[in-house]
Amino acid sequence: MTTPYILFADLATEAPIPARGSSARRFPTRKTSSSWSSPSPRASSFRSGYTSARPAIIHILEGEGELTVGGDPYPARSGTWLRMAPEVKHSLTARTPMRIALYLLPR
Repeated sequence: MTTPYILFADLATEAPIPARGSSARRFPTRKTSSSWSSPSPRASSFRSGYTSARPAIIHILEGEGELTVGGDPYPARSGTWLRMAPEVKHSLTARTPMRIALYLLPR
């Protein structure tokens, strides 16, 4: 990975269903983001910031909050997908109950 992280605001929009046949898409190796508003404050947080010795993927499956990665804040909602290089500091603040998938990748 050439940048410390890659973020998609909504992973499903990166792979639309084609009108005919099949389609394949390679994710870019640059940081991407989108702006959207977040709801009123609530719920729990992981504010202290974490790092991992391995590459990692966070996929927000349900709920809303704020994801901070490499010092950059992003709204987090269902569909948000983040891949990080090792040792990238990140945190997640939940504004509603959340369900996430965390994948630790091989080095």
